[in-house]
Amino acid sequence: MRIRAKSGVFLVELAVLTILAIALANTTAIGQAPTSSSAHAATHAASGPAKSVIKTPWGKPDLQGTWSSTGVVVPFQRAKEFGDRQFMTEAEHQKALDELLARNARAGRDSREGRGTEKDVARAYNDLFSGDKPTQVSYRTSEIIDPPDGRMPAYTPEAQERIKKQRDYLVALLQGTSGGLPGPISPRRYQPPPDYNLDRMNRADGPEDRSSGERCFLNELPVGGGVTRIVESPESVDFYYDIGQGTGFDRPIPITNRPHLPKEIRQYWGDSVGRWEGDTFVVDVTNFTHETDYRGSRENLHLIERYKRLDANTLQLTITAEDPTTWVRPFTFVEELRKNADKPNLVYEGGCQEGNYALLGMLANTRAAEKSFAEGKGPDPALEDNASGGAEDSPFNPLTAPPR
Repeated sequence: MRIRAKSGVFLVELAVLTILAIALANTTAIGQAPTSSSAHAATHAASGPAKSVIKTPWGKPDLQGTWSSTGVVVPFQRAKEFGDRQFMTEAEHQKALDELLARNARAGRDSREGRGTEKDVARAYNDLFSGDKPTQVSYRTSEIIDPPDGRMPAYTPEAQERIKKQRDYLVALLQGTSGGLPGPISPRRYQPPPDYNLDRMNRADGPEDRSSGERCFLNELPVGGGVTRIVESPESVDFYYDIGQGTGFDRPIPITNRPHLPKEIRQYWGDSVGRWEGDTFVVDVTNFTHETDYRGSRENLHLIERYKRLDANTLQLTITAEDPTTWVRPFTFVEELRKNADKPNLVYEGGCQEGNYALLGMLANTRAAEKSFAEGKGPDPALEDNASGGAEDSPFNPLTAPPR
């Protein structure tokens, strides 16, 4: 078995390797989304103690199985109209469900209107390949439960300045293009970004000019959505995240009282140290790198994850995130994951771009366009918009998209 790490050194205990070999016989497949009544019950169960605790043969709570949050809509932040209320009324829930079903009935990204245009090509990953649309709405008004208003804390002045510098740089690289500001090519086009680039930049001089998704390291901690497979041993708990376009990853967490690694040792998914607190598995995560970004936080991110099995089919995940260089205070959010049907399944492996041929093609295409322009045969690639697509509502357009 091969274990690959994005960055740093992962300490993987022999027990994890052994139990992963058994995963084929002890894993689950995606089940059906719960009904609205069961979603309501699971939501409210999260606020109380577990009725019974399923134990492993060595006496710890059994978190094993394949768990999914897909199929049920829960806003991350709370709409201001709900104030400090964590749950909807029956009438509010029915209204939200009706709105969801109405949206599902509308034509989505599978529409081929404007065939042959840039917008049409951008639909390569359309609704047909995105899986089933969600059909249920949680009674929770938001995943965030602290602060009490269910909303993200404000950015610190330091973070605001950092975000502004990056956005100004991305906008400068769009200058003179159809999707950017008028004027000549900005001299900033030939400068390095103010921070390690993870964005969709309008330049392709090298691989680090491209976005993190195009370079196949899209997923970061904390993981939101997707499918999580958990395998447990007395010495460790292993998580495999099947998420995104082939960008799943394996995360073994040792159960230990060791201190965190020295701050000089940084890892892409941080340094995770696990422990049991009663029936809750607690994971303390530090030592992230500057090559990750969670809502504006990079290497100073600190996470406390709490996993608690509420019943046979519900796993509650509570995460507290803090970074005093990014947010004015910590915040906590909750996810309720459902257990999928028990039957043998394959062990997943993230593929993303096999051999990174797609990234190679992007860079080679730009070099070819530059050569053609130098020979007087085509447009200047520096004036082509390869970041926003010219769409004002694009999440990649730094002129209009909100800070991430």
